[in-house]
Amino acid sequence: MKTKRNIVLFTLALLVLFTLGMAWLYQNHEPEVPAYTEVAVKRADIVARVSATGTLNPLNSVQVGSQVSGAIAELHADFNQQVKKGQLIARIDPAVFQARLAEAQATLSSAQAGAGKARVALADAKRQLDRQENLFKKKLIAASARDAAKLSHDSALVEYEVAKAAVAQAEAVLQREQVNLDYTRILAPIDGVVISRDVDVGQTVAASLQAPTLFTIAQDLTRMQVETEVDEAFIGKIAEGQSVSFGVFAYPGRTFEGRVAQVRLQPRTESGVVRYSCIIEVDNPDLALKPGMTATVSIRVAHKPQVLQVPASALRYVPDWPQDKLDALRDQLDAQQRLVWILENGEPTPLQVITGVEGDRYVEVIAEDLREGMQVLLPDKRKPAEQRRFGLSLF
Repeated sequence: MKTKRNIVLFTLALLVLFTLGMAWLYQNHEPEVPAYTEVAVKRADIVARVSATGTLNPLNSVQVGSQVSGAIAELHADFNQQVKKGQLIARIDPAVFQARLAEAQATLSSAQAGAGKARVALADAKRQLDRQENLFKKKLIAASARDAAKLSHDSALVEYEVAKAAVAQAEAVLQREQVNLDYTRILAPIDGVVISRDVDVGQTVAASLQAPTLFTIAQDLTRMQVETEVDEAFIGKIAEGQSVSFGVFAYPGRTFEGRVAQVRLQPRTESGVVRYSCIIEVDNPDLALKPGMTATVSIRVAHKPQVLQVPASALRYVPDWPQDKLDALRDQLDAQQRLVWILENGEPTPLQVITGVEGDRYVEVIAEDLREGMQVLLPDKRKPAEQRRFGLSLF
């Protein structure tokens, strides 16, 4: 019985030793995995794009305000309503302005009456002066009497001029009060659709510092614009007339088209990053696009048909060579040259290329020795920790 137990224990010990040995063997003698993968050079169209985000706005919109203060008495327009130029869309309570206009009219009437009185007094002073002049010529009165008549005439003339000025001032005040009364009628400045109404009946608006906004009217929603900002690193590639495609969150499966209409020169700096505004014009015949939507924009800045191209990662592949050898190889390149690597006799071999248009994933490459279908090397994406190991590890 004891001998049988010893045999079992000895067998178990051998199994443990065998397992440990196999684990050590697989951990220290794993098959070597190449540090690269291969991909074929292909010939196809390539497009370079610059991506950005922006906001949709009407091509032309007007904020309608009030030039006078008062309470909103009437509203004749609401959200999404079509309006015509000159149409009454709101009215401010005109009672105060009507009273001021009546007061100005009364002031004008008084000034006109004063001017009439001054005109009569001037005419009388003129007759007196003419009479005294005739008497003085006949030497029937002294010069002092004639001079007194002339002084009275001149004084009457000044009074008349003052009265006429008062009439002109009263007319100006009347005109101002009439304009203020007219301003209580808020009219649509353009044909369009109301996209914003910021007041209600009974609300008081104050125009003492600046005109308060009552409505925002978009002239034509069948034409929109995307206002987007492009980083300074890419703004040199943007030009007017370039085609643009974009999407909005409201229509995930739909792509809209537009074109770059303007690249504005004014920079905007946020968090140390300089950006420039680009205006993209868009047709919106079905009114699917609405003001304020966020657009994910892709601007096509370059396009070449049927060119040789490789994945961008092929330009980042570096073989396991000594650093000094790699540095010497790079020193032979000019500013436009890059390296791709091919296999010759099982060893990575450099090939100098000139890069062209850079697409989303592929880069145009130009070289005399490069042909369609040739295999170039890419960095191996697998990490050692992710490589599958066979066998059993107890540690």
